[in-house]
Amino acid sequence: MKHAHSTDPQQIIKSARLRTTPGRLAIIGVLLKSPSPLTQEQIAAKLGNSGLNKVTIYRALESFLESGIIHRAFLKQRSWYYELAHNCSHSQCHPHFTCTACGRTLCLKTATVPMTSNLPPGYRVQRQKVELEGLCPDC
Repeated sequence: MKHAHSTDPQQIIKSARLRTTPGRLAIIGVLLKSPSPLTQEQIAAKLGNSGLNKVTIYRALESFLESGIIHRAFLKQRSWYYELAHNCSHSQCHPHFTCTACGRTLCLKTATVPMTSNLPPGYRVQRQKVELEGLCPDC
């Protein structure tokens, strides 16, 4: 499910027909302000002393995932990175570029990669994710 792009956390949550709570609003606010995907730990750090514990953040992220307003962009070092899903379709996430020196990740929102058609017989692609690695201009 793809939701309309909004910069209002309350509207994003309402579009998913979820209950609006201060914690959910804060988490969506953090994701809106971030130029790149974040781990659950990074989200918690940006929330600071908001009173939200790890379990509350995890549950909110899971409800956002189920409703389709966020998605798991990629997995790195056993940590999932989350971002709002409005720049992706159900079957394809926009590509990401991660600098191997400094770790900074850039969302390539305008880039698309064609779904592969060279799979062996019987295989079917359900979702495509592409992560490019290399050096950023600063490194």
